[in-house]
Amino acid sequence: MMVVTKQSIIGDVLDFDVDTAKFFFEIGMHCLGCPSARGESIEAACMVHGTDADALVAKINEFLASKK
Repeated sequence: MMVVTKQSIIGDVLDFDVDTAKFFFEIGMHCLGCPSARGESIEAACMVHGTDADALVAKINEFLASKK
């Protein structure tokens, strides 16, 4: 299982499980196909979108753990 951190690259998270896209959409990140977005860390994306990175990481990790 992948453990996501604030330093995780968005593209890596999406490649691991495309269903995590919904969490990025929730913070207003609708350009997930853009090369710059895919190469950005979760922390950097959250700073741009004014969102709590720790909360997003927790949601994603909880979601991934539930899929075991």
